[in-house]
Amino acid sequence: MATASLNTLCTQSVPFFFLSDFEGKDLACYPLDTLADEDIEFAFHATGTPHDTQVEKQPIGFEPYKEKLLRVQEYIRNGDTYLLNLTQPTPIECSDSLHTIYAKANAPFKLRFKDQFVCFSPEKFIEIIDDRIYTYPMKGTIDASLPHAEETILSDEKEMAEHLMVVDLLRNDLGIVATNIQVEKFRYIDRIKAGTKKLLQVSSKISGKLESTWPSRIEEILHALLPAGSISGTPKKRTVEIIKEVEGYQRGFFTGVFGYFDGKDLYSAVSIRFIENTPSGHVYKSGGGITIDSDAQKEYEELIDKIYIP
Repeated sequence: MATASLNTLCTQSVPFFFLSDFEGKDLACYPLDTLADEDIEFAFHATGTPHDTQVEKQPIGFEPYKEKLLRVQEYIRNGDTYLLNLTQPTPIECSDSLHTIYAKANAPFKLRFKDQFVCFSPEKFIEIIDDRIYTYPMKGTIDASLPHAEETILSDEKEMAEHLMVVDLLRNDLGIVATNIQVEKFRYIDRIKAGTKKLLQVSSKISGKLESTWPSRIEEILHALLPAGSISGTPKKRTVEIIKEVEGYQRGFFTGVFGYFDGKDLYSAVSIRFIENTPSGHVYKSGGGITIDSDAQKEYEELIDKIYIP
């Protein structure tokens, strides 16, 4: 990638777009006035167009998926991990190009990176506003059409345990780069349209105080926080090792992060709801958090439910 230095641009108050892969090993940025030449487009708090675009899904079979989930739970029983975000690639059939999918998709955070991939994410990563850093872990999903869906997801012990672990992980992550860490909102509901379904997703809001010199070390801040806790797990280092072993494919920029600096403040999102253009066709990458109490059938259905164009 042709890229500039995040620290340099941020210190000079030059607006830029940035993008990272899952592990934070490929971190690049582009001044905003170069994006058209680079064939990159993104939008925050975006809207698309009314559409009925459907995708034909060819997901991994239930038994192979269950085998992977059971391996994760064996690692949990051995104390290697407590929460792991298990994802899989799903070949899909969709007549639209990445350009058209990007234009149609209705999502808070959208990105099309050349002809390589498109992302339409519902999840923030971090925001830095007036020298304060915020993160919004999203963990817990339920079909909104189910009876008493909101009460069910908020009272589910497995979902509560999973969300608590992610909040604790993100509190600790922010503590690496900031002080005065606070959980400002705990387990609030976002309503998301997921193709023909409506989903409820559970998020929390955590914040911390940064030194006013943070622009000179924005690269170090991002590297310290990556991979994003909500789409890796805890403890993070060992969990990422297990992810690589069990998933059996390369995530690449899926579950990485993307965002922009406006010359003063920084905004970013997690790269989920993700379609990649491959030599064999479009591939949709999706998944969910696994704990010792996870039910294989429910987790499999969640993985498939998350394959949609909003």
